[in-house]
Amino acid sequence: MLRESAKAFEYDLEMAAVGDPSIDIGIPGGNLLLRFVDSILTDSEPLGRLHSEIIAELGPEALLDAASVFGNFEMMNRIADASGIPIPAAGIEREKALVELLDLSGFLRH
Repeated sequence: MLRESAKAFEYDLEMAAVGDPSIDIGIPGGNLLLRFVDSILTDSEPLGRLHSEIIAELGPEALLDAASVFGNFEMMNRIADASGIPIPAAGIEREKALVELLDLSGFLRH
């Protein structure tokens, strides 16, 4: 979804930034939003400070949108995991380059 949204808005998306915060993701405010997601997942930074940074840089609507998108993805992943929905082999093969880029192969079930 991130790649397709970036295409639709004609951003030059750099997916490697998802795994390496030193790389500019190529979306306005994108690296700040990556920090927001990392903080939710790992408690790496105080969320209150990130909320303030997002509001100052992108506006309050962006904070609401980012939190909503995160919540939706979290919900979809929990439902897929709980119901045992497997990722089709064709999907894994199609995304092989991204799996390698982000070093996600350890999450694949063999």
